[in-house]
Amino acid sequence: MSYYQDIKEAAYEANMQLPKLGLVLFTFGNVSVADQEKHVFAIKPSGVPYEDLTVDKMVVLDFENNILEGSLRPSSDTKTHALLYKQWESIGSIVHTHSTYATAWAQAQRPIPIFGTTHADHLTTDVPCAPPMADDQIEGDYEHETGWQIIRHFELLGINYHEVEMVLVGNHAPFTWGKNAQKAVYNAAVLEEVARMAMFTEQINPAAPRLKDTLIKKHFERKHGAGAYYGQ
Repeated sequence: MSYYQDIKEAAYEANMQLPKLGLVLFTFGNVSVADQEKHVFAIKPSGVPYEDLTVDKMVVLDFENNILEGSLRPSSDTKTHALLYKQWESIGSIVHTHSTYATAWAQAQRPIPIFGTTHADHLTTDVPCAPPMADDQIEGDYEHETGWQIIRHFELLGINYHEVEMVLVGNHAPFTWGKNAQKAVYNAAVLEEVARMAMFTEQINPAAPRLKDTLIKKHFERKHGAGAYYGQ
C-alpha cells in the first residue's frame, strides 16, 4: 500500500463526484487533496477520462511540483494547486472545473452578484472574479501565475480565503477549496448553482437589486454565526 494512500483515495473519490454532480464534461476538471503536514498532495492525472480513473492513477507531488509517486503526468493545472497549498496553509483540497454557468461568468469577467438568500447562506460577498492575466504572465509560467493571480486578487479586495472559498478566473473558469475534499466539492456545486440562479435573475430582471444587507447577515449567521440554528 502507498505511503500516500489516504490522500490518493480521497482525491480519487472527490474526482469521481464531479461528473456525478454535472460539474465536468469529458476531462474538463480536477480535484486535488493535500496533506499539509507532509507538504504533499494527490491530484488527477492529465487528460484521463473519469471512467478510467483508479486510486493508483492519482499522482502525488510535493508543493514544489516534484512528483513523488505516480507513472502518469499530473493535471495541467497542478502548479496552480501547488502554489495555493503552499501559500494558503489551511486548505486541504482544491477543485477546478469548467462548469457551464460559473465559467460563463468567468468568461464575462464578472463577479457573481449576491442576489438571493441561497448565495447568502454561503457567502456575504459577491463571488470574486480575478481579471485575466497580463501577457507576460500568460506567456511565462502560466499555471503558476494563475495561482498568484487568485492570491493577489484576494489581497487586493481584502478577502479572507477562509471565508470565501471560491473564485472565478477571468476568461478561464472557477476554482474552489476547503478544509477537505468533501467541502471543496460541495463549494464547487454551490458555486455552479449560485451562478445559474444569478444568470436567470439578470435575464428576468436586468435591474435586479443586490440582496439587502440585513438578509445577507441573517442568512449567513443563522448557518455560520455564533448562534447558528440551521441543521441538527
